[in-house]
Amino acid sequence: MTTTSQPSVLLSVEGLTQRFGGIIANNNISFDVKKGSVTALIGPNGAGKTTVFNCITGFYQATSGTIRLYQEEGKSITVAQLLNRPFVGGSYLVARAGIARTFQNIRLFQDMTVLENLLVAQHRHLDGNLLRGMLATVGFEKREQHGVEVAMEWLRQLDLAEDANRLAGELSYGRQRRLEIARAMCTNPKLICLDEPAAGLNPAETDRLSELIYMLRDQHDVTVLLIEHDMGLVMEISDHVVVLDHGEVIANSSPEEARQNPKVIAAYLGTETIE
Repeated sequence: MTTTSQPSVLLSVEGLTQRFGGIIANNNISFDVKKGSVTALIGPNGAGKTTVFNCITGFYQATSGTIRLYQEEGKSITVAQLLNRPFVGGSYLVARAGIARTFQNIRLFQDMTVLENLLVAQHRHLDGNLLRGMLATVGFEKREQHGVEVAMEWLRQLDLAEDANRLAGELSYGRQRRLEIARAMCTNPKLICLDEPAAGLNPAETDRLSELIYMLRDQHDVTVLLIEHDMGLVMEISDHVVVLDHGEVIANSSPEEARQNPKVIAAYLGTETIE
């Protein structure tokens, strides 16, 4: 008899609670993200979704709970361990461990070129030694050239190569969204967290986004965790959904099960089914 192996867990969130003074933004949130999956984190405005992202990516240190990233050979590391490392702890080390993100509000360097935005994202891979840069050593030049090659490859894959020398702020909104994803991918992540990637996109751009997410997963072995309000997109591309309401998980299931869940309907969807 042939057995099919189940996808392994890449990210585990266990009992995550985030307080801001007397306000509880997240309350005992637990869910897993399986390797190679597209997992959606959904819920009404103010449900605590972006706070979860900020904890996962090291912008916040959770009040309690554990966020664990599984690595090769069964090893794992927690976000708290990365944040608490002396001198260099922080979101920098979370990105270095393999978690990249985009933002709900675009955070590009508007006055830098498209290519420069992608080179900045690779600073940890490039040799930042000032003396070597001034002397233009062979090693420095090779690493710099490799950075340009990586950046240009991602620009080609996201149909942005023709914009390489334009200022990022000159791009249309939809192209800026794609540039943010390209910049995140230049960090070579295992997990990419997309915060409302379809916000402000027209239908054609949303269709292109679906194709892009599939491409990241299927061709580049990147696991995707996204926050999104476009329920058509969520139901189309997601393998699993986690639904938040008032900072708590009210559903943790397949998209089909979530769309039929009375708690989800009452809290967020507002209709009996999603057309």
